[in-house]
Amino acid sequence: MNSEDIGKISEMIAREKKIAKEINSLTTVLKNSDDEEKKMIMQQVEILKNSLREANNNLLSSLESLSLEKSLTATPKTETLMIETPSSDRTISRRNSLRKVKKEKMTELDKEVLKRLKKKEKSTKSSKEIKPSSYIRFANRLFSVKVRESIKQKKFVTLEKDLIKSNLGYTPVSYLSILILTMIISFSVSLLFFLFFLFFDLEASGAISLMAENFFLRFLKVFWILIIIPALTLLFLYFYPSLERKSLEDKLNNELPFATIHMAAISGSHIEPTKIFKIVAMTGEYPRLEKEFNKLLNEINVYGYDLVTALKDSAVNSPSQKLADLFNGLATTITSGGDLYDFFDKRAQTLLFEYRLDREKQTKSAETFMDIYISVVIAAPMILMLLLMMMKISGLGVSLSTSTLTFLVVGGVSMINILFLVFLQIKQPAGGNK
Repeated sequence: MNSEDIGKISEMIAREKKIAKEINSLTTVLKNSDDEEKKMIMQQVEILKNSLREANNNLLSSLESLSLEKSLTATPKTETLMIETPSSDRTISRRNSLRKVKKEKMTELDKEVLKRLKKKEKSTKSSKEIKPSSYIRFANRLFSVKVRESIKQKKFVTLEKDLIKSNLGYTPVSYLSILILTMIISFSVSLLFFLFFLFFDLEASGAISLMAENFFLRFLKVFWILIIIPALTLLFLYFYPSLERKSLEDKLNNELPFATIHMAAISGSHIEPTKIFKIVAMTGEYPRLEKEFNKLLNEINVYGYDLVTALKDSAVNSPSQKLADLFNGLATTITSGGDLYDFFDKRAQTLLFEYRLDREKQTKSAETFMDIYISVVIAAPMILMLLLMMMKISGLGVSLSTSTLTFLVVGGVSMINILFLVFLQIKQPAGGNK
């Protein structure tokens, strides 16, 4: 068996596979067709079946005329490769056409060839339907009409953009409806707290007693509860999408340099640009970029946009400015007929240089935070402790017991450590893949 024979067999198998796919697609369309269309489709299916039988017979003839043993090894032993021609329409499957094979002392390479010919492609499809919660449905039922009117008047343009870029999975109508409903609930909770503290006192021991001071003064003291709780709820819900978008932008910027290097390597094979994004998304190494690339591919495959239009649209809705620049630059390169490998290679160098600069800045910041931590948490409490002990011994200032001083210092150091850890967690760069 020479390379020409193998090439012919591969072409025959590819042709059979193409015919089988066409028959499968026509069979799917047949279910939803009327009588006239069914007749036309059935005629086409019969033609395809005849073509498939003819192609299969040619394949079997080619296989029967080959002697794998002679071309692959120099042993004097021979083998007979017998293939039974199927008599039904099940010739569509290569597995059925080759299932009856009598083998005598076949070599490992022969078995591997037959295994590849018999191999059946498997495709798995997974679908996940996400339904809104009852809370979201209730909020939409109450406020969606009013919210739609406000959105049409362009009152929440910034919030809409942040929702789209943050990938939170909420529509502007649903999110604003949730915001209004949550505001009402928070106001109700604040009203209950206000009424409770207006008429009752909560002692340190946990006991509850009736309010003893003047009602007007008490009202002024607790009136802030009615304002602060709803105001904090409103501010958090309104700015949460922008905070999420900023966090997503940092994560995307950390993945982008390495993904661009990957894309440059793929583009060197001169494949279709759309497949570059598909290959990178299928690797699973860039989870945040994977979502952005899938959104780009959906605009092409689902909405029917061309690649340049989809790239420009994705750039507008991208949470990362660097990713938006990459999309816009790629759209310009494709339109002008530029070389994709050169574009990705130069952009990867630029992004990697910026990534290294950011890491150096973060290292310098970490050194500064370490110096501050040593000064505030280690040196300052020791000096304060010595100062308070000297004041106690000399009788100056407020006299505190040793246990009280210890409690104050330990409690102060603990609080400073907690605040410092929270600050470091906020300032910590988003984790990347590399």
